[in-house]
Amino acid sequence: MAPALDWSAYANYGQGDAYAGIPARGGHYARAVAVCIGNRQCQRSAGKGVMCPSFRLTGEAQHSTRGRVEALKAVLNGEGADIDFDDPQLAAAMDLCLGCKGCKKECPNGVDMALLRTEYLAQRAKKHGLAPRERLFAHGTRWLERWPWLGTLIRLRNRLPLAAALGERWLGVARARALPEPARIPFAAPLPAEATAERPPVALLVDSFTRHFEPDNARAAIEVLSAAGYAVQVLEPATGDATPQRSLCCGRSLLSAGLVEEARAEARRLVAALAPAIAAGTPVVGLEPSCLYMLRDEYHSLGLGADVDKLARLAFLFEEFVAREHAAGRFRLAFGPLEGEKVLVHGHCHQKAYGGMKPLKKALALIPQLDLEIVEAGCCGMAGSFGHEAEHHALSLQMAEAELLPALRAAPDATVVADGFSCRQQIHDGAARRAVHAAVLMRRAMP
Repeated sequence: MAPALDWSAYANYGQGDAYAGIPARGGHYARAVAVCIGNRQCQRSAGKGVMCPSFRLTGEAQHSTRGRVEALKAVLNGEGADIDFDDPQLAAAMDLCLGCKGCKKECPNGVDMALLRTEYLAQRAKKHGLAPRERLFAHGTRWLERWPWLGTLIRLRNRLPLAAALGERWLGVARARALPEPARIPFAAPLPAEATAERPPVALLVDSFTRHFEPDNARAAIEVLSAAGYAVQVLEPATGDATPQRSLCCGRSLLSAGLVEEARAEARRLVAALAPAIAAGTPVVGLEPSCLYMLRDEYHSLGLGADVDKLARLAFLFEEFVAREHAAGRFRLAFGPLEGEKVLVHGHCHQKAYGGMKPLKKALALIPQLDLEIVEAGCCGMAGSFGHEAEHHALSLQMAEAELLPALRAAPDATVVADGFSCRQQIHDGAARRAVHAAVLMRRAMP
């Protein structure tokens, strides 16, 4: 097996008695699989937490982290010269993995099923390529940048039932789900503010989804940080970039489809653009949880060099940066009250997995007289492209109906905050509510 990802971090796993059953083949990848020792916390059907959304919905063991590990072990221990990643039982087990990262936090051993699944997808993509639907979701934002007229086609598809029906028949994109419509004008970086002793620099990562679909989230973040005294510098391609006309991208959509080499190429572009910030110790602030946390996590598995360790220490979600700076006495922007306004906050799965909910609550608590409540819900069920896939659309909404959507209906007049792009889509489709990014709410409370 020639792994697509770097699994060397697991080289010493399995040395002690706590680990058992390392598969016969797969090298360090097999050791990462064997991190699971059958604790079965992933097979809980109640209680707080995210892990494991598909098991909570179906109650079937194969749709838990443990069930997927057993399927992986079966193929890694199989006979024959090649590892059979086409095994139908493995495909069935992986089908409902949402890549939520809940297992990495909530499993006592920290099994990273999302990353294990990425290797599985990469091995299959290497052998079979991608279906048109997978290519659409993997390259969608890149295509929008190259061919802006695609936005008109998306809007037509959403308004013409026949077009949506044909999309479901030909591509497998759920006709009942509206595709996200790109903004008429994508985000354009303002002139960079000059850094001074009073205005320390901040590097802002504007991800592809924010850039093309919700550019006002980036503008809100820039306004809040600028008002607080920071010189915001929007990241642009580095000098010498082979494709300087193309916006930077973390590579999340590509990695989620198993296109590891393409994701690695995008990650290298981003790390090159960040080289001055890394060298200077400048904080890197992001808006989309799944993109920002990729800099802290998956970049270690892409073999990008020593700068990734430094970058991981400098990367913050917007509200993480605000909470940290406020605690250090450097963020002094005084917000006006949103007196008596009820705010429900839904956390993205990756926010919950990486401990991002407490900073989010602390940042929003800077707004006086805010009636703030964190919604105790697991995965919203959208999970990137998952909720758009015809065979998964109904399951996606069932996941949202488990906890999230009833909580929103119980507070019909509340403002809803959700930092995840997919989460905001699910809330819009399932509850007919428009959720906002934390930066947008904080801008509204500015003097």
